Amino acid sequence: MKKRLILDSIFGTGFIFFLIGVVFKFSAFGIFDVLDPIGDALSDVQITDIVFSKFRGETKADENVVLVNIGTLPRAGIAEQIKIISKYNPKVIGLDCFFADPKEPYGDSLLIDAISQADNIVLASKLYNCSQEKGECDTLIGSNPMFKNKASSLGFANLISEAADQDQFKSNRSSTPVEKVNGEKHNALAVELVKYHSPDKVEKLFSRNNPYEVINYRGYGGLGGKFFSLDVIDVFEQNFDPSLIKDKIVLFGFLGSDFSDKSWEDKYYTPLNEKYAGRTNPDMYGVSIHANIIAMIINEDYINEMSASLGIILGIILCFANVYLFNIIYFKKPLWYDGLTKLIQLAEAILLLFLIIQVFHDFSYKLELTLGIVALLLAGDALEVYHGVIKNVYRKIKAKI
Repeated sequence: MKKRLILDSIFGTGFIFFLIGVVFKFSAFGIFDVLDPIGDALSDVQITDIVFSKFRGETKADENVVLVNIGTLPRAGIAEQIKIISKYNPKVIGLDCFFADPKEPYGDSLLIDAISQADNIVLASKLYNCSQEKGECDTLIGSNPMFKNKASSLGFANLISEAADQDQFKSNRSSTPVEKVNGEKHNALAVELVKYHSPDKVEKLFSRNNPYEVINYRGYGGLGGKFFSLDVIDVFEQNFDPSLIKDKIVLFGFLGSDFSDKSWEDKYYTPLNEKYAGRTNPDMYGVSIHANIIAMIINEDYINEMSASLGIILGIILCFANVYLFNIIYFKKPLWYDGLTKLIQLAEAILLLFLIIQVFHDFSYKLELTLGIVALLLAGDALEVYHGVIKNVYRKIKAKI
């Protein structure tokens, strides 16, 4: 009996993963396009979003980064902001904006002067035509040379998103610390800024040797956010304590025309979004995302992930254990099979989801149990198909042979 149980459990587990493979294959060919409305609502949802969305209010504000809103200022206005902030000796200033072409000469000259007079200025650049297969990008474009040549260095401001433009669903969960352009390495904007503030922290980031890092979101910039933020008028009126600027990373970028603006421009959906399923409004400006990356690096507050291979192994083990248990119920308590298996599946699924959330919340570690949970939810019904159809078909074929 035990040998029979083990064999049925092995073949039953194999059948379940065969079904998962078939469903995955059909999905790739668009067979289930009828479910697209549901898929679109849930495609970018992860269980760990609940932690960010519901529990991140307890996270402390970060004092290493100061955000400055440039609003819709012309270049002359940005230049004046830089001069004011520079007086209070920040460790480094970053500009999450581009100055591609010459504009009004007076404003351009003021901006050139402000950049050249500041001690450390990092300008944003942008990567184009990046290929995961090649592991590098074709092009890096920065601001016009008359600005770029006055800066201390560049950092690419690209944020990982599958969206091609602002009108599409722009979500962001992770960042790449370094990218290659024609064989030459370039740091991300956040990484380049931290290099001036805490170079040892950048070394620890690189020692992780990860091609990308899941962003451990701390909070928003702007009014009431987790980062000290200055609105346009606050800078011009110098409405801030100078000690909040000294030796800090000051990052300039767009946070709306002012902090009351609810503009969608340069906004992304993040796991902090209160509506973590079926989201409607993007919730975070790009410059705030860079601030979160900076805070993560400085505080070494990284998220570690279970490897895909370990997730597959655990999924197989979890599936086999449940199939073995369900086989015992199938042979010994057939009348109770449907009720008991459904109850076990429900209880286990809830327990596993709770485990994923709790481990992520307490240890910033992402358990990859998706395959195991899917296999678990299929196990009860799939095993009935295995016993009622697959085994009977096998017996008939064997008898004919």
